[in-house]
Amino acid sequence: MVDPSRMETTQQIGARPRRRDFILFAVLGAALAGCQAAPPPAPPPPPSPPRFTQIGLASWYGPHFSGKRTADGERLNANALTAAHRTLPINTMVRVTDLENGRSVVVRINDRGPYHRGRIIDVSAEAARMLGMQGDGVARVRIEALDLKGAAF
Repeated sequence: MVDPSRMETTQQIGARPRRRDFILFAVLGAALAGCQAAPPPAPPPPPSPPRFTQIGLASWYGPHFSGKRTADGERLNANALTAAHRTLPINTMVRVTDLENGRSVVVRINDRGPYHRGRIIDVSAEAARMLGMQGDGVARVRIEALDLKGAAF
């Protein structure tokens, strides 16, 4: 025979969940929430711009150009590290390396030119001095366009 007091207890347990049941369901819910599918992988970064490198002859601005306006509107300063290039955007930073002696200097493109056939860049007198090409007037160089952090791109 069934004990009525025992039946009452069974009904109470079934009718009213215990506190530990709430905790169990909360932990189980949190665990299941962590099992969701991972988000799709991020798209690959856009391709970096093509690297610009050019090899050829460099010359330097003579003293008779000092003070004349450049393509960007500033006056040519023989002591600044600037240069002229036919196609690179104005304000592009360029590393110029003398291929004979290995010296290099970073210059900012602020003018158009050179207009002498066979030359790829005209550098300021100060850049020419740093490259060691002032005496010869021309040098075989490699130019590399730089990104904002100074790395070739």
